[in-house]
Amino acid sequence: MNIEALTAELDGIRIEDNEKIVQQKSRDFYWYSPLLKRQLDHVTGDLVVSPKTEAELIRVLKACYRHEVPVTPRGTGTGNYGQAMPLSGGVVLSLADMNDIREIKPGWVICGPGVICSDLDKAARAHSGQELRMHPSTYHTATVGGFIAGGSGGIGSINWGGLRDFGNIIRLRVVTMEQEPQVLELTGEDLHKVTHAYGTNGIITEIEMPLAPAYDWIDAMVGFDSFDTAAAYANALARQDGILTKLVSVVAAPCPFDYFKRHQKFLKEGQSVVLVMVAAQSHDAFKAFSARSGGEIIFDATTAGDLKGLPPLFELSWNHTTLRALRVDPAWTYLQVLYPFPNQLELTAKMDRMFPGELISHLEFVRFDGDITCFGLPLVKFTTDERLEEIMDLHNANGCPIFNPHRYTLEEGGMKQTDEIQLAFKREADPKGLLNPGKMIAWDDPDYDFNSGKVWLFKGLKQAS
Repeated sequence: MNIEALTAELDGIRIEDNEKIVQQKSRDFYWYSPLLKRQLDHVTGDLVVSPKTEAELIRVLKACYRHEVPVTPRGTGTGNYGQAMPLSGGVVLSLADMNDIREIKPGWVICGPGVICSDLDKAARAHSGQELRMHPSTYHTATVGGFIAGGSGGIGSINWGGLRDFGNIIRLRVVTMEQEPQVLELTGEDLHKVTHAYGTNGIITEIEMPLAPAYDWIDAMVGFDSFDTAAAYANALARQDGILTKLVSVVAAPCPFDYFKRHQKFLKEGQSVVLVMVAAQSHDAFKAFSARSGGEIIFDATTAGDLKGLPPLFELSWNHTTLRALRVDPAWTYLQVLYPFPNQLELTAKMDRMFPGELISHLEFVRFDGDITCFGLPLVKFTTDERLEEIMDLHNANGCPIFNPHRYTLEEGGMKQTDEIQLAFKREADPKGLLNPGKMIAWDDPDYDFNSGKVWLFKGLKQAS
């Protein structure tokens, strides 16, 4: 790995080699996990390279291929488990400058990977009253390309499911990591080669996404005396065919009063809440449904008065819930759980009671395989590695699959097996294994036993230290 020769060859492309800035750009929110904090705290790249065009990107990839320098693509680093951290050092490839919006038309948009989600929505609203179907809670900082490469769903998934569901991405333009990089146009089934692959097998340079009609979304909080009644209400609201929502989240006590500091004046101690984004035309129906269901609307953005200083409710949801808790008490961490349909309420109640004092339930209602169910991002009070593993094992044993946020590999994060489509594409698109090394176990350790119960550790981590 000849960094000096590489730097000379990339003359004219923006490069950053200041150690502190490179380290900052080598990180994401890995520290949500105490396990990943220990494993990845030392990780840093050697350079940050920021191409502005596809032609510059191809120059970077060709040079890195020739000098055998690892390349880790990055948007703005809003991931949560080291997806965009350079485990073997090398080049941190920032795609933030590839942020042009190329075309907006009825039903879809074409843009570069570095466009910030909120900027894309602002442009689509101004152009034709449209918006993204879904976005992460890091809406104001996350890039569209980073969301596709590292995310799975978010605000809007209550209507549209997950990012990898057919139809939620139309087309991706991808550049391979070869002596002569290829530029590929992926559609249909082929999109699964690179979606949620952490940039391990190709660099996304153009995105074609569907858009939905943009509505005036109203933030509301509905309070309940117990988690179970809050969950039942949220489940029923999510299934109301005529009430258009974009977010239905349940956060159990004591999290809302203790950690939603800016909204605390609307909350009571011991209160579990449902966070709702409801379309303006459904607002009256939402209020009527809530009254019939025994829910107390404790916050409504249309009647709350001065909203200055209040974050939007989606910044209390998904993994922003974890962030709010961590800012007050760093002993918290979190899990990612699926509560399968049709037993989601029974399962959430069971898990909520199983870990008194250790776990605070947090549900995100979504469409999943055509049905309404919920994912969980419960807060977990961290004590030891062993106890955290035991809590995850108990979830799995009780029919609540864990998508482990305390691992940095694709397989351990949820699949528990090799994605043969992504592995086969990596063999074609990245023959030297230089793209985001260490994130795909099947590439580095083809015979790895996923049932061993052991934590897989990438050997390249030692090089990065």
